[in-house]
Amino acid sequence: MENLLVWGFYFLSLYAFIPGLISRLFGFRVFKRGLADKEIALTFDDGPDPVYTPMLLDLLARHRAKATFFVVGSHAEQHPELLRRMRDEGHTVGIHNYVHKSNWIMRPKTVKRQIALTSAVIEQAIGETPVYYRPPWGIVNLFDFSKKGQYKIVLWSGIFGDWKAHETSDRLKRRLLKKLRPGEVMLLHDCGRTLGADEDAPAQMLEALEVYLEEGGRKGFRFVGVPTLMELTEKNKAKRPTAFNRLLAGAWLQYEKLFHLVFRLKPVASEKGGRPVFHYRKVAYNGPPIELSEGERIVKGDPLAEIHLDNEMLRQAAVRSSSPLAVIIRLLREMESALPALSAAVLNDPAMDKVKALYGVTMIHNGTDKLGFQVFDLPENLFAKASRIYLKILFRILSAKPRAKSRKPRGAQPRGEAKPMYPRMLFLSRRDMESYTSTSAPAPRQPVAAKPEAALAALASEPAAAPGVLS
Repeated sequence: MENLLVWGFYFLSLYAFIPGLISRLFGFRVFKRGLADKEIALTFDDGPDPVYTPMLLDLLARHRAKATFFVVGSHAEQHPELLRRMRDEGHTVGIHNYVHKSNWIMRPKTVKRQIALTSAVIEQAIGETPVYYRPPWGIVNLFDFSKKGQYKIVLWSGIFGDWKAHETSDRLKRRLLKKLRPGEVMLLHDCGRTLGADEDAPAQMLEALEVYLEEGGRKGFRFVGVPTLMELTEKNKAKRPTAFNRLLAGAWLQYEKLFHLVFRLKPVASEKGGRPVFHYRKVAYNGPPIELSEGERIVKGDPLAEIHLDNEMLRQAAVRSSSPLAVIIRLLREMESALPALSAAVLNDPAMDKVKALYGVTMIHNGTDKLGFQVFDLPENLFAKASRIYLKILFRILSAKPRAKSRKPRGAQPRGEAKPMYPRMLFLSRRDMESYTSTSAPAPRQPVAAKPEAALAALASEPAAAPGVLS
């Protein structure tokens, strides 16, 4: 008897517990969270319900949100018109077994039959064969993994206990809003007619969901079906740096934080509470004499506000942009939006009352004249050499992406390949800082050390993640 119990325990662990644990913890052969910028997947289980599912569809339509419905076959069989409405309004219909029973307590043959019955109900109602499957309670068994080629198993990253009526709508709203993040797969319930659920619980879910959709829309989020989020995830993973590069970039960003702490750099964001775009500190100029266009002369020892672009922002720009030009445009827009706040911070900082200009060393210089900066070559000395080495290292670390396989013959030079980039000095005079704090921005300037047509050509061929101001 004891041996029978031991073998029973081993069988249940292998059949159900271990596969379920691996899929929940590591996402093995299941989809449970996406990689996206502004997209969230809403999913609803246990329906359709003749009362609450139409109300839910009305709510989603008002907010132009798309969702994925994992339907119970026996419920769907009674209300095929609701499945057709889901399809007609752009939603995805998936399988949630024919009856709401756990796969742990059913034989593989029974689970297969449950899925087949539900698939037939869906196909008969909407004329489409479902490809997405969510087992009840998200519990998979060993044989569910064997259906990976036929069905895509979808779990979730957010679950809220909304199947119980004692879950007040206010508490549910707070829990939902904590998950207002890109890539989330939200699990909610549009039917309370399953074991352990309360029949009227979806009423509270709908009330909380409306607040969630309103807040998400206000913040620019898109609510999409699981297929859309999965497609975006695959595309974003293809652009993602390797694990080693991500580790290296994380270590470098921690070093940057230490640098900012030790040298007391002050962060500046384009809006209150936003992420930093610039960091600045007071330094004494140590280069050759510089004559700014308005007659201001910068000589050795003059106080300047040295600026640094935030390297986390640079990394995000590199990862999310599809081309070199897109990176430059994204960074220039970030700089332009934050320059008024940066100018105001420096001008209102008592420690900066004597500074003559903003100053930085950067590879992002093509196009900065449109923001009022004046660009100068670095004198060829040890500092210039060290700057080039530093910024090239920074470029490699922060912009590392998977390399596309090249089909060109070895040694062939790609047409229009970017020329090596060199760091240069940027200056924004105090007068131009003052104009940024008024209603009008400083007048655009032509680059001091390069012809306009040369600057535009370089801008179009600049590398895909030009490093930031020296830090």
